[in-house]
Amino acid sequence: MLIYSWNVNGIRAVAKKGFPEWMESAAPDVVCLQETKAHPEQVPPEVAYPAGYEAYWCPAQRKGYSGVAVFSKIKPRQVHYGMGLERFDSEGRYLRLEFPKFDLLTVYFPNGTSGDERLQYKMEFYDAFLEHCEALRKKEKKKLVICGDVNTAHKPIDLKNPKQNAKNSGFLPMERAWVDTFVEHGYVDTFREFCQEPDRYTWWTYRANARPRNIGWRIDYFFVTRDLLPKVKKSFITPEVLGSDHCPIGLEIV
Repeated sequence: MLIYSWNVNGIRAVAKKGFPEWMESAAPDVVCLQETKAHPEQVPPEVAYPAGYEAYWCPAQRKGYSGVAVFSKIKPRQVHYGMGLERFDSEGRYLRLEFPKFDLLTVYFPNGTSGDERLQYKMEFYDAFLEHCEALRKKEKKKLVICGDVNTAHKPIDLKNPKQNAKNSGFLPMERAWVDTFVEHGYVDTFREFCQEPDRYTWWTYRANARPRNIGWRIDYFFVTRDLLPKVKKSFITPEVLGSDHCPIGLEIV
């Protein structure tokens, strides 16, 4: 199964910047989108419901904000919209698809850059998400593939200017500590299993010509529960794909 994850920063915008052509050339079995910023009826039908794919949308209640979607060639056994917590689910940040060998979660984690209140919300979302995943594993015996925009660079290797950003949300000690805790609970950052090289990023600010200069952050991830790691054949980043301030990331799993 070839799975892609992409924060498209507005599916209506990326639809005009080559998204349908990318879908055709990448030919994923499943593509998970974050920050769709739209309800499906606001999107051209051929983009909202691509031919050959089952389409699942979880938009935010607020129009033009947040939202996730999944397009899958393989029909899941069941689809879950949200974690069951209204204060988080109203922002359209979570979809879970049950497949025979694992559950696939696509998540758009909150951004904490707009002030202390949103940073607190982000940290509370993080803690609720970990508790939710642990319940899936322990109570339902689930194996998990988790993808999306985590909105935190884990280690200094994961952003171009770690020292300059040590006091900025996205690289704060408490945000990074949560990723440490998440990993310690048995969730594997698959990209780092395959690549230990620096300068591999998934997001670049639109300011200061950052992308051509590769001044970026790696804040989009594929995590798997450790019991799935032997099944992961490839985990990769595709920085050459344009259309958003994020690029798609991919996972190949058998």
